[in-house]
Amino acid sequence: MQVTFLGTSSGVPTRARNVSAVALRLPQRSELWLFDCGEGTQHQFLRSDLRLSQLRRVFVTHMHGDHVFGLPGLLASLGLAGSSSGVDLYGPDPLEAYLQGVLRTSSTRIGYPLAVHRVKEAAEAGTLVLEDDDILVRATPLNHRVPAYAYRIEQKPRAGRFDVDQAKALKIPPGPIYAALKRGETVTLEDGRCIDGRTLCGPDRPGVSMVYCTDTVFSEAAVELARGADLLIHEATFAHSEAEMAFQRQHSTSTMAAQTAAEAGVKQLVLTHLSPRYAPGNAITADDLLAEAQAIFPETTLAKDFLTLEVNPTN
Repeated sequence: MQVTFLGTSSGVPTRARNVSAVALRLPQRSELWLFDCGEGTQHQFLRSDLRLSQLRRVFVTHMHGDHVFGLPGLLASLGLAGSSSGVDLYGPDPLEAYLQGVLRTSSTRIGYPLAVHRVKEAAEAGTLVLEDDDILVRATPLNHRVPAYAYRIEQKPRAGRFDVDQAKALKIPPGPIYAALKRGETVTLEDGRCIDGRTLCGPDRPGVSMVYCTDTVFSEAAVELARGADLLIHEATFAHSEAEMAFQRQHSTSTMAAQTAAEAGVKQLVLTHLSPRYAPGNAITADDLLAEAQAIFPETTLAKDFLTLEVNPTN
């Protein structure tokens, strides 16, 4: 998986940071998934190396404008390009009515299949939001002023490593047979021997996992969703010194994000959704928020627009 931050500010854009949007690229399937879509996100695509034509799914955390105002324009532009085979949207209950209202009143026609899926029921029940051959998606409710959800994207376990030396020792001819054995299939050779591919593969290896968590004050549900994840992207709207304001507005501080990462045992934490009050030159800056988080969880990185991270399996 490859993660690119397209917007890392909270509330309003700044000169250096657009509002919320994170792209997840799945190179093995030539797909792009988007998490939130603040105003101006399609412009951020133009400034990146990402291909909007690969957009396949959009996951919306909640209906505040800095997370959804860019969605109608992006979907309309995608339709005008005529290059989409279809997009699935996932989010809170009002998402479908919001989109239908904007598209209808602006006389915008979407010339590709567009489906909206409500995540509330799955998030509250702890069931899957999405499952395909390779990936599982889960969600959980967060603690915010409006219904909000965090998402976990997790690859299914990968097949164990194929023992090429053992295959050669068994005089198994290389080629398509190796591919079948790598998949754990049983193959009958020309000499009549039946080879069980599972005997030539090591134990299954875990796939990579990413959790996107915004907007929320500290949430035990988020800790559980993020348990053992390779990457946690978590909002850090406020500094620790402004925790009272964070509670009032139902947002997280840098230390709340770090506490979530530490309790969940994630591999890496990235802070995003930073208040414009921490712009360079102010009394408290984003670097101060990073230092606060690293004091609790050292493997913390500060997101910035167009930062790209490779999320690799731990084993």
